[in-house]
Amino acid sequence: MEISIKALIFALNRTRHRFSSARNAAYQGGTFFVCTFMKYSKPLLTIQQQIDILKQRGLLIEDDAEANKIFDTISYFRLAGYWRLMEADKQSHTFKSGSRLSQIVSLYHFDEELRLLVFSAIQHIEVVVRARMIRLFSERHGAFWFMDSALAESNAMFSNNLRNLQEELNRSEDEFILEHFSKYDEPSMPPVWKTLEVSSMGTLSKLYSNMGDSAAKKAVSRSFMIPKFEYMRSWLRCITVIRNISAHHARLWNTNFVVSPNLPKHLPNKWITNLQVAPDKLYPHLCYIAYWHQAITLQNTFTESIKSLLSKYPVADPAAMGFPRGWQDEPLWQ
Repeated sequence: MEISIKALIFALNRTRHRFSSARNAAYQGGTFFVCTFMKYSKPLLTIQQQIDILKQRGLLIEDDAEANKIFDTISYFRLAGYWRLMEADKQSHTFKSGSRLSQIVSLYHFDEELRLLVFSAIQHIEVVVRARMIRLFSERHGAFWFMDSALAESNAMFSNNLRNLQEELNRSEDEFILEHFSKYDEPSMPPVWKTLEVSSMGTLSKLYSNMGDSAAKKAVSRSFMIPKFEYMRSWLRCITVIRNISAHHARLWNTNFVVSPNLPKHLPNKWITNLQVAPDKLYPHLCYIAYWHQAITLQNTFTESIKSLLSKYPVADPAAMGFPRGWQDEPLWQ
């Protein structure tokens, strides 16, 4: 067995990694981990061997032929994220009595539909936020406000935003961007109504956050019935994380989120009254997405779709997503 010793340094408030074999010694400003690693030598397993292992661990699989079809289309470790909750022992990975493959697959499909539903709502929000930032910021500061360092709260973030925008423009194959550069070479970037159309949601969020004109930010937030720009700044940061999870097909339903949204006590439109919710769970994110979406269109079906999805998949425990008792009675979800 080949063993090597590697030193890994993580910032104290940033690391999410856990190493069971790690020795750690605190130092000022972070944590120093010394970890023992082993060379990976496990062989590739056939689908049937994977099924047999799960059976040995106590998972009930009624039909091997059907199970083979499942693992031929969904990889073992993608499904593993959904059966962790059913394990009685996290070390041996043995299952709780009565655990079935059919339950795991049902939970997987619930999460799949949840991601599609959430991603669709976020796409709608993103397009409208982009349009209103372009218009309302430009009305106050012109077509190239994003290139004006005097309008930035942070010079470091300003430089980073410009670098990201330049990279996004360089990657763009959109005709209106290619046509612009074929005609103009000054300024170095197109006007905001072209440039922001190819920017990522993350860059959009950072541009909003770093705008030094609070009145401009408030004009955008109030157009969504969000009275303070601090709320929208928080929601933009959080929704970017949700969007990336959904776009990359990662597990969403019971994720523990690093970023938590700012939840106002009162909002002009229908909102929640119980703010004593788990900040690292999905529920508060669904709340601000629902509120934001209903501010854009009165024909908002997002809340009804969430309730229908939970009814369709009883295997999905709302409590694991942070839904509090009586959430259905909240004005937002009525």
